[in-house]
Amino acid sequence: MANGITNIVVVGGGTAGWMAAAALIRVLNKQVTVRLVESEEIGTVGVGEATVPHIKLFNNLLGLNEADFVSRTQGTFKLGIQFRDWGKLGDSYIHGFGVIGHDIGLTPFHHYWLKARLAGLHSDADLHDYSVNTVAATRGKFMPAPTDVPAGSPLSTIGYAYHFDASLYARYLREYSEARGVRRTEGKVRNVDLHAETGHVAAVVLENGERIEGDLFIDCSGFRGLLIEGALQSGYEDWSRWLPCDRALAVPCARVEAPTPYTRSTAREAGWQWRIPLQHRTGNGYVYSSQFISEDEAAAKLMANLDGKALGDPRPLRFVTGMRKKTWNKNVVALGLASGFMEPLESTSIHMIQAGISKLLELFPSDDVMDPVLVDRFNDRTRFESERIRDFLILHYNATSRDDTPFWNYCRTMSIPDSLKSNVDLFRHSGRFFRNADEMFASVSWVQVMIGQGIMPTSYNPLVDQMPDADLPKFLDSIRDVISKNVDLMPTHQQFIERECRAPTVVT
Repeated sequence: MANGITNIVVVGGGTAGWMAAAALIRVLNKQVTVRLVESEEIGTVGVGEATVPHIKLFNNLLGLNEADFVSRTQGTFKLGIQFRDWGKLGDSYIHGFGVIGHDIGLTPFHHYWLKARLAGLHSDADLHDYSVNTVAATRGKFMPAPTDVPAGSPLSTIGYAYHFDASLYARYLREYSEARGVRRTEGKVRNVDLHAETGHVAAVVLENGERIEGDLFIDCSGFRGLLIEGALQSGYEDWSRWLPCDRALAVPCARVEAPTPYTRSTAREAGWQWRIPLQHRTGNGYVYSSQFISEDEAAAKLMANLDGKALGDPRPLRFVTGMRKKTWNKNVVALGLASGFMEPLESTSIHMIQAGISKLLELFPSDDVMDPVLVDRFNDRTRFESERIRDFLILHYNATSRDDTPFWNYCRTMSIPDSLKSNVDLFRHSGRFFRNADEMFASVSWVQVMIGQGIMPTSYNPLVDQMPDADLPKFLDSIRDVISKNVDLMPTHQQFIERECRAPTVVT
């Protein structure tokens, strides 16, 4: 290899470690050796069972067969996330992937819907009636976008992600990686050796005394950040004043019905409960704030709200939402939980792993692993993306009228970052939202959540007025009717799985 980086060591397995190993060996195959160190005794967090559509790009990079991947991971498909009781008790809306309605020129569709609502011209339809994703989700339908439909068809805009068993996904990627030359070493890291002059990580030393040297280290050691924090003391930025949940309880339960093509998030007294349907079981968890509820109370609430029989005891997790002050420090790049933690409200955890890998490959050094120009750009882009995701998550908590518990009173009245406040103020005033560069969530995501949680703009883009008032209801009706008729033609989610990617039966 022309540069000095020929030996990459990944510390930690799980989803982050094996995603990193798979991508690095796939892209840098002939140029580097990749070695992954993990311990079966330590285990992984394994709650990242829901994803966002970006993961399809990662799987495509690896050349994975979708049907095989979904089957091998007990996967199902995800058209969006249903939010219950967030804006107020009794509310329900879906943040769907894909598009909403039909934009005209540079004017987003939701402005036409807003004018109709504000003027009383067409007040009986919810925004989700104009998204093929959300209509299909509520009817339990699913199919990928067909290749033989015209570009203007609603079916051409279907966006989707996956639910899967994270431990099976890691195992799947391990097989992929080892088949392509990644060397796995079983063992616990006892200590980290640093270069006396540069302060770079020289090697990790295992409990059995083996010393593993590397040019570049990928820290996938989870919350403890064995290299990025334990050895290099990179620092951590705490965002819990805005995202106060600091605990989670996770438990699977038996599947009792056909899996829904969406994740469900139900707001509870001191946090929220997730429901993630897989082919063989349903994943559940309660993300909560320990300031407002005890672990025993949270466990009781979780266990009382399962679809089926619990398949174990609730497993506790502790975390502090935030990020490392440097996710690339010296010759260490942190991925996954080692780089920071975004609670799983919008299924961003696996995406953040993927985004970190993509940035590393885009900025891979040609010579010096500590090239400050590349490192600074990596850290700046990571911070930008993390802060934008942070703001999106805060929006869910703060945009509420709930005052029924101390937790929701805190969230409703807390101060929020100026960056979020300016976006909310702009949208409330004129219905406008502008995506900032390549941030993760597109405008349609922000619009759906803001409207879904009760932020109704007082105005709209005046360009909408170019359409005569008499034509506006017809325009909206035609889009809603076409979407409904297209969804009628789709198979059910379960029918599609049975036909294309049914997983092997699990014997319990």
